[in-house]
Amino acid sequence: MSKMNIGGVMEEVVTDDEFTLEKAREVLKDETIAILGYGVQGPGQGLNLLDNGFKVIIGQRESEKEYWDKAIADGFVPGKTLFPIEEAAKRGTIVMMLLSDAGQKMVWPVIKPYMTEGKALYFSHGFSIVYKEQTGVVPPENIDVILVAPKGSGLTVRRNFLDGSGINSSIAVFQDYTGRAYDRTCAIGIAVGSGYLFPTTFENEVYSDLTGERGVLMGCLAGVMEAQYNCLRKNGHTPSEAFNETVEELTQSLIRLVAENGMDWMYANCSTTAQRGALDWKGRFREAVVPVFDDLYERVKSGKETAIVLDVNSAPDYREKLQVELDAIKNMEMWRAGAVLRELRPERRKK
Repeated sequence: MSKMNIGGVMEEVVTDDEFTLEKAREVLKDETIAILGYGVQGPGQGLNLLDNGFKVIIGQRESEKEYWDKAIADGFVPGKTLFPIEEAAKRGTIVMMLLSDAGQKMVWPVIKPYMTEGKALYFSHGFSIVYKEQTGVVPPENIDVILVAPKGSGLTVRRNFLDGSGINSSIAVFQDYTGRAYDRTCAIGIAVGSGYLFPTTFENEVYSDLTGERGVLMGCLAGVMEAQYNCLRKNGHTPSEAFNETVEELTQSLIRLVAENGMDWMYANCSTTAQRGALDWKGRFREAVVPVFDDLYERVKSGKETAIVLDVNSAPDYREKLQVELDAIKNMEMWRAGAVLRELRPERRKK
C-alpha cells in the first residue's frame, strides 16, 4: 500500500503494481466466487473475473428471464456455472451480493443459512450493512464481510476493462473472521479490473455514494441541465442550440478536458470570455446549492433516503412505474432533440 499526498491529505492507495493480478490469483486460487444478481454490476464484474481466470458462478432467479437469458448469452451454463440464487450461495466461498438493495433485503433470509464459517460476504455498496435496521442484513460472526465498490456503472466496469483503462474502486473490511479479509478484498478488487483501490468504510462508502448519485453525478446534473435548457428555450433559442450549449459541448468537449487534467486545466484551455464568466459565476452556483447538499447528506445519513428506496423498489409494480418516469425524461424536448443531434455526430453518420 502506497501513501500519497492527495489534495494536501496523506492517503493510502493500493495499485495493481503493488497487488498484482498474479498475487490476486494466488490469494483466490481455492475460492469459488458466486455472484448473486446478473443485472447492473453482475455482468461487468463477473465477466472481468472470468476473463482474468477466476472460478465464477452466477446466482440468478430463473423467473427473471431477461437476466437469466443474459447470463446464458454471456457464456454461463445452467447447472454448471449458472444456478438459482440459493444454490449459488451454497456453492460459493465468496458470495458477491450484487442484487439491487431492495433485492438484497428480500433474499437475505434465504441465503443466510448458506453463509457458513470461513466464507466471505461481498458487497459493492455499503447499503445493506449500514442500514441493517431497515434491511435486516446482519451477517453471522464467523465469516468475512468485505466491500469493493467500483466508481462507475457496470457497463463502465466492463468497457474500461476491455479497453485496458481499468476503473478505480473503494475497498473496506467490515468483519475479518479468517484473518484473510483484507487480502481477499484487494484480490477481488484487482481481479474485477480496478487500476487502483482506496480504503474507506462501509459507512463512508454509502453516505458518499448516495449523496453523489442524488447530487452531482445524476440528480443535480439532470436538474441543472433541464433548468439551463428551459431558460434558453424560453428566451427564443432553438432546441438544437439549447441542447448543444447545455449538453453536447459539456459531454463531447469540456468534461473530457476535466478528465484529462482537472478543472483548472479546462478553464485554462477555454476562451478568456468563458474563463471570466465561469470564475465569476461558479461561486454563486456553489452557494446556491450548499443548503441543498447539506439537507441531502443529512437525509442520507439519517436513513430517510434509504427508506424511500426500499419502499418504492419493493413494490410489485415498481418496474412499470419506473418506466413511466424514465419515459417522461426520454420524451422531454431536450432529450428528443439530443437523440436527433447525436445521429449527426460524424462517427455515427459514417456507419
